[in-house]
Amino acid sequence: MTTRSGETGHHTSASLRVLLTGGRAPVTLDLARMLHRAGHRVYVAESAVRHLTRSSSAVEQCAAVPSPRHDTRAYLAELERLVQDWQIDLLIPMCEEVFYVAQGADRLRSYCRVLISSLEQLHELHHKYDFIQLARSLGLSVPDTRLINSRQEWMEAQTVLETMGDWVWKPVYSRFAAKVRMPTLMTDDTGARTDQQGNVSQKNHRHIRNDPPDEGELSSVSPWVAQVFIPGQMLCTYSIAHEGQLVAHSTYDSRYRTGSVGASVFFEQVEHEGALAWVRQFAQATGFSGQIGFDFIEGQNGRVYAIECNPRATSGIHLFHPGGDLVRAIIEPETLIKDRKMITPARGSKAMLMLPMLGSGLQQIFGKGKLRAWIAAWRGARDVVYARQDSQPLMEQFGVVLAAWRLARSQKCSLTEALTHDIEWNGEQQ
Repeated sequence: MTTRSGETGHHTSASLRVLLTGGRAPVTLDLARMLHRAGHRVYVAESAVRHLTRSSSAVEQCAAVPSPRHDTRAYLAELERLVQDWQIDLLIPMCEEVFYVAQGADRLRSYCRVLISSLEQLHELHHKYDFIQLARSLGLSVPDTRLINSRQEWMEAQTVLETMGDWVWKPVYSRFAAKVRMPTLMTDDTGARTDQQGNVSQKNHRHIRNDPPDEGELSSVSPWVAQVFIPGQMLCTYSIAHEGQLVAHSTYDSRYRTGSVGASVFFEQVEHEGALAWVRQFAQATGFSGQIGFDFIEGQNGRVYAIECNPRATSGIHLFHPGGDLVRAIIEPETLIKDRKMITPARGSKAMLMLPMLGSGLQQIFGKGKLRAWIAAWRGARDVVYARQDSQPLMEQFGVVLAAWRLARSQKCSLTEALTHDIEWNGEQQ
C-alpha cells in the first residue's frame, strides 16, 4: 500500500531530539523544517562556517565541528560529545560526511539511534565500479562498465572501446558529475545538444581525442570507470529503507542542472514502476537501512539502467513537502512495514533551487521552444530554500556561495567541488 505524502497528517506522539549533520545542504534545511513541523527538536552539526541551517528558525542549536575529512578523529569525538550534551535520540547524516559518521557509528549508537548503514556497505555503493558489479550480481540492469587503474590501461581501453560505441568516463569517487567526460555531441540546426528531457540520439555523437587524467588523478587508489553511453532519459530516485524494506520512495525528473551534466536544480515527481521495482529489489537483496538514491537512464527500449548510487540523502527529499509522512518513515519505519505502507510524494510535486534555476533559465533563451518549457517547469515549483515563516536561509545562501567561491579560488577547484571540500570521501580508511 502506498501513502501519498500529506494525505494522513500523522505525527508521532513523542517529541524527539534529532541531530542532523551536513547543515550546508538544501536537503538538510528541508528535513529540519519537516522535523520541526512534526513537533521534534532539531540540532545541527556542521564544519562549514556559513551554512543554510545556521539561521533557520526550525533549528534549536547549531554547533561548529572539525572537518570530517581533514580531522576525522576530532570530528567524531565532537559528535559524540554533542549527542550526549544535547541528549540526542536520533542522528541523521545527510551529506557525504555519512562515511565518516559510519566510522564512529558503533560508539554513537551507545547513546542514540543512528540512521546509517555499515561503512563497508556504504563504500561498496559509493564506489562506481563496485556498485555496478554488485547490482549485476543481483540480476539488475546496469550499463557495461570497465575499471581503469592507470594511464596505460586508459589508452589501451580507449583503443578497444571506441570501436564499440560511445562511453562516459568518470572517477569512481566523485559527486555532482564532477570531472565526468561525456561523449561530445554534434549540435543540430537549432544549436541544441539535447531535447528538454535530456534525450540524446546516438547519431549525434562524434569521437574526439580523450586524453587520460594526470598521474595524480588516476591510479589504483583513485581509479576511473568507462561506462557505455546509453541514450535515453535521466531519472533519479530517493528512498528510505529499513532492513531491506522501502518505507519511502520518490522517482523524479531532474532535467535542469548546473551545466550540462552537473547538480540538479529542478525536481518533479514522476510515476515510474520500473525504477521503483529496481530499487525495491536492490534494497531487499542487500538488506539496506538508511537513505539512498540512484541515478538511472531509461533507455529507448523502456528499460531502466542504474548508472550510480548515492547512499545518502538526495534531492528527492524536497518532493515530500510538507513532510509529516516522510518524518514518520524516518522515526517509526517498523510501523509502516507492519501496516505494509510506503510513503510517496503527492502527484505533481515540484521543487527547485530558485537561484541556480534562474541561471538555468538564461541558458534556455536561445533554444527553440526551450524557454517556454522552462517557464512551465518554474510555475508551481516550490523554492526549497525560501519559506515565509523561516526566511533567513534565503539570505544565508549568498554567504554560502561567496565562501565557496573564495575556497574554490584558493584551492583552484570548481565551485561545486569547493562546497564539499571538507566532507567528501574518496575511499580513505581511517
